[in-house]
Amino acid sequence: MSKTGTKHFDMEDISNALNLGLIVVDAYGKILLWNNWIAKHSNIKEAAALDQQLENVFTEPVSPAFLAALKNTLTYRLPVVLSTALHRTPLPLYSASGTRQQTRMYQSITITPIQSQPNEPCCLIQVTDSSTSIKREKMLRSHSEILKKEATTDSLTDICNRRFFDAHYEIAVADAKRQKHPLSVFMVDIDFFKSYNDYYGHIAGDNIIKQVAGALKSQLSRATDIVARYGGEEFVLVMPYLPQKIAEQFAEKLRSAVFNLGIPHINSSPFHRITISVGLCTGIPENDDNLLNKADAALYQAKLKGRNQYISLPLCETEEYLEQ
Repeated sequence: MSKTGTKHFDMEDISNALNLGLIVVDAYGKILLWNNWIAKHSNIKEAAALDQQLENVFTEPVSPAFLAALKNTLTYRLPVVLSTALHRTPLPLYSASGTRQQTRMYQSITITPIQSQPNEPCCLIQVTDSSTSIKREKMLRSHSEILKKEATTDSLTDICNRRFFDAHYEIAVADAKRQKHPLSVFMVDIDFFKSYNDYYGHIAGDNIIKQVAGALKSQLSRATDIVARYGGEEFVLVMPYLPQKIAEQFAEKLRSAVFNLGIPHINSSPFHRITISVGLCTGIPENDDNLLNKADAALYQAKLKGRNQYISLPLCETEEYLEQ
């Protein structure tokens, strides 16, 4: 190419055209390059930054992790990348020019050793805006958590759903078998619920299910205990490590908690309020179904005996009890 056809590029123009921040500092940390992107997002003009110590040019603190990384690169001549997972806002940079927002821009920073024209060691600092990717990551995580909650939570009552219960119960039974500790299962049913729905309406019926679920959940205090909506107006609780007597006392607490709500139910005789029946079975399980089936048998007996009560049924006596 002829001399007249040769095109020369100004490196300053190129650095200012990039959509990322460029800073060059010398071996002593003094600023040699401060491009337009950095000037815009720091609100510090190039003229005010050049020949200043990098850690002193900002009006707000620079993160210690950034200063340590810069010092290491200058000393050992090795590149450093500051992970956005650990160092999200090392420099006081903001998305909009001339503003001081509540939070700094999320940044990805690479520090690279270079040589200046006089062959003196320098550092090139590249800064990119990671705000969009971080926000996207947060949105995806939040969406994932919402989907997980929807998959395991009953939409009406906000307690565990049947799907979560089935998985949790299988694990709880296996753990009780392995460690030889007792497991308590409480089957709970709202008394005369169909007649309540027929008289007061389905919206009122849904409200009762929510209130009963809240009353049952309020009795739990251990992370190992769960209450789930088993189906319709029926609930199930699973609690490990309860002696028989303590489990029976807890069953009475459940009954009392709902009774004390004092919700009128004109067709519930003789109580004339919303009540529950509770079936309890406590023991070391022999298979995956025995506790659940026997708690359900105990619930059936509580219904037969007049409702608004609990029946505790030991594992070994179920068949005999059902024949009474």
